[in-house]
Amino acid sequence: MKSVENELIIDVKANEISIALLEDKRVVELHKETRQATSYSVGDIYIGRVKKLMPGLNAAFIDVGYEKDAFLHYLDLGSHFQALHSFSKQLLNNRKRIPELETNYSEINLDKNGSISDVLKVGQEIPVQITKEPISTKGPRLTSELSIAGRYLVLIPFAEKVSVSQKIRSNEEKNRLKRLIQSIKPKGFGVIIRTVAEEKGAAELDNELKILIKRWEETVVKMQQSNGIALVCEEIGRMVGIIRDIFNSSFENIYINEENYCKEVKEYIKLIDPSKKEIVKLYKDDIPIFDKFDITKQIKSSFGKIVAFKNGAYLIIEHTEAMHVIDVNSGNRAKLADGQEANALAVNMAAAEEIARQLRLRDMGGIISIDFIDMLEGEHKNTLYEHMKSLMAHDRAKHNVLPLSKFCVMQITRQRVRPVIDIDVEETCPTCYGKGKMLPSILFTDQLEEKINTMINQLGIKKFYLHIHPYVCAYIKQGFPSLEWKWKWKYGFGCNVVPSQQLGFLQFKFYNHKKEEINMKAMLEEFEQQKNIK
Repeated sequence: MKSVENELIIDVKANEISIALLEDKRVVELHKETRQATSYSVGDIYIGRVKKLMPGLNAAFIDVGYEKDAFLHYLDLGSHFQALHSFSKQLLNNRKRIPELETNYSEINLDKNGSISDVLKVGQEIPVQITKEPISTKGPRLTSELSIAGRYLVLIPFAEKVSVSQKIRSNEEKNRLKRLIQSIKPKGFGVIIRTVAEEKGAAELDNELKILIKRWEETVVKMQQSNGIALVCEEIGRMVGIIRDIFNSSFENIYINEENYCKEVKEYIKLIDPSKKEIVKLYKDDIPIFDKFDITKQIKSSFGKIVAFKNGAYLIIEHTEAMHVIDVNSGNRAKLADGQEANALAVNMAAAEEIARQLRLRDMGGIISIDFIDMLEGEHKNTLYEHMKSLMAHDRAKHNVLPLSKFCVMQITRQRVRPVIDIDVEETCPTCYGKGKMLPSILFTDQLEEKINTMINQLGIKKFYLHIHPYVCAYIKQGFPSLEWKWKWKYGFGCNVVPSQQLGFLQFKFYNHKKEEINMKAMLEEFEQQKNIK
């Protein structure tokens, strides 16, 4: 089987970090992370306060400092909750001494058929960990079965069991890893051995285990020093987290357009795989990084309600609160000579490939119902089912694919950890704002020159980048002397025109030398105020 070439493209902006995973130049995963202090990250550990008990749901609402209270079900307390509760109680009652993780902690198991009211009380402070970010009207989902994830291992305090990923097929390798970890792990800790630990030596695994234990010890200190609701263990950024989870030898390049983040990722790659540190590269070109690698175009063609995939066939994707519905249509696709049944199978097989990609790309979770084109042959239905299962094997999210019904409808359940990514690809005209009328487009370049003149002569910004639609950019750069060169000779060589696929046809934006957007309106208002004061 041909190996897949992986690349990671990271676009760092003032308010947001966008991360695109490419497999053979096609975008298969897209992650967006805000750079705000209030943004949640799956894996963060908090000291939370019980806000409300819900005996009917056998659950509790926990205040972790967010506008919506987080949800904690009784079964998510974990089998070792009593041990955790006893440990944290000692920790908070005695601020000078840190109790040890006694071995008998792991023998105190929570009754699976118990009630939330018997374990928690309103106002009680407990350690919790985020397992799902807020989705729609729901707050974060929590667990009290704490874990600290690394690249090869996941550390679970208050447990003793060592588990091995089911994706490691060799029983001999599973037993080797299990014996190795059991020989080096301290008492009071459980460990999950991840798939990427396969064939790894004792030194690498022992080194990571020590790092994870150190992180737990730092978390314990923060828990002891906390006063009320507090973040005591922050998961590493999503950018490094994604690299930790998906990085393998097939990675060819990691491009980042911001120097500090580039150094951070390079240091992490150097730590986990020194031979691959050179694949991390700083992107310096003026063209937006997502445009350079054809990601913007792929996003605009892959998101939205209708997605074309092959020879005129297309998908219709609908999102609801409870589930996602996908309808497969053959469109104007040419019919095969073998007849309707063969044509339906060919369209459905191609649709399955695009659907598997869409689930990862949009991070769709919950129940996904797919209405394939009707097929009569049971063998064809089974072929499609097996094909979809093999395609979904590359998906890191937990999922379950059910066989097709007699109406050729397939259901997939997929783990929902974060809100589905839903990008509006339709553009509103920046000059008429949807009214249907605008100023003459021939005057657009005059408008741009007027803005450039204001930028240089009024605001005093000598070096800047003017981002415009690629078609308009081609017009401005054509011929000699081009309009761009006329502007450079008139206003200075700090005037740079850059094509951007993210902008509408008559839309434009100015950026400074640090690639930060320039808000001309705000700057002009400030300029006028200063002039009035003088």
